[in-house]
Amino acid sequence: MQPQPREITADYRRRAGILTWSAIVVGALMAMALVVSVVFLVRADQDTRNAAYGYLALVLWVGIAAGIPVLLALAIPAARMRRRVREQQR
Repeated sequence: MQPQPREITADYRRRAGILTWSAIVVGALMAMALVVSVVFLVRADQDTRNAAYGYLALVLWVGIAAGIPVLLALAIPAARMRRRVREQQR
């Protein structure tokens, strides 16, 4: 006999929403960091006196690489929780 799935409460729906929006915000910040890093690389390439911008771009890339597991840790449970909420509403 399989256990019955628990009822989805309003708190569960709220947490699913929080996780979803957190994943969206982290993804948007990572996309913005990618754009800013490209701008920094262009500025560093234009003039050798602006070489520090290249290092800032590298720092942003490290931040993006560190943010990928965070994004996955937010997005995967959020997607599963949202799917359970949609299935229960049917």
